[in-house]
Amino acid sequence: MLLTLARDRQVLFVGGKGGVGKTSVASALALARARNGGRVLLVSTDPAHNLGHIWDTALSDAVTRVFTASDGCVDAVEIDPRATIERHFKTVSATMMKLLPERLHRSAKAHLELAKTAPGSYESAMLERIAELIDHGIDAYDLVLFDTAPSGHTLHLLSLPEKLTGWTESLLASRSRSDRFAAAARGIVGRENPETATESELRRTLVARRDRFSRMNKTITDGTITGFVVVTLAEKMPVAESLDIVRQLRGLGVDVASLVVNRRSPADAGAFLAERRIREDICLRELREHLHTVPMTELPLLVRDMTGEDALEELAALLSAP
Repeated sequence: MLLTLARDRQVLFVGGKGGVGKTSVASALALARARNGGRVLLVSTDPAHNLGHIWDTALSDAVTRVFTASDGCVDAVEIDPRATIERHFKTVSATMMKLLPERLHRSAKAHLELAKTAPGSYESAMLERIAELIDHGIDAYDLVLFDTAPSGHTLHLLSLPEKLTGWTESLLASRSRSDRFAAAARGIVGRENPETATESELRRTLVARRDRFSRMNKTITDGTITGFVVVTLAEKMPVAESLDIVRQLRGLGVDVASLVVNRRSPADAGAFLAERRIREDICLRELREHLHTVPMTELPLLVRDMTGEDALEELAALLSAP
């Protein structure tokens, strides 16, 4: 039961191929957990946000309350890439201005403006915001639930914390070697020159960045804290992509906690849908053969559009069923 999973874990990522209903499942699961007394932070990392449309509420990068129960709630955030990059570079700029002599400030600011559109800037800023929301969410909420972008983008982001932690460690080690050489040189010439404020600031910045990404990596690879829910359809292409997603997630050390097969055709609503159901069953056999240890939930094709609280309540009831 997905509601049990949502009670047992502190962080859940809901992902899969584009168009399979990730946002609907994530939103309904958040609602079900809130109805069960949980405080939920629901976060969309997809640049093409649909979270606000589903909740019929204007959302932004700031936390917005979208649902309140007697002893639970859902707060939602749509990560804004532009706002995230601006905030990220504002922090970087403030640090650089402290580290550089004033004569270099103008050229540094011009460089940073160009860097905002450089390859990797979006991913770096997005990762900082996700790490920030995980840190905050684990302390303030019972569940942090991520409605993710299509699988390729999400898998790339999840691979970055370990890489960036290692890169920052290497940078710190290089600085330590440089500091030791400089100290030795000062000893030879008999001069004292303790670490400057600029060097201390840079070291603190690097250590803080390393520690944040290290915490994020430990969190997302700890199966007692974090799980990934793969949403798919009972069709050849979504099933094939789901198998690849699971393979890559396991390679990253992320626990695949559940599968959700969305929009299952009814078997008793006419010949056309009955035939579709038979074809879906064939696709699902492949999924079960390869992932027989992963719990699977099947959700029926629903008549109504998945927008508004009433529609989410219908789906949440299905996700809460044992």
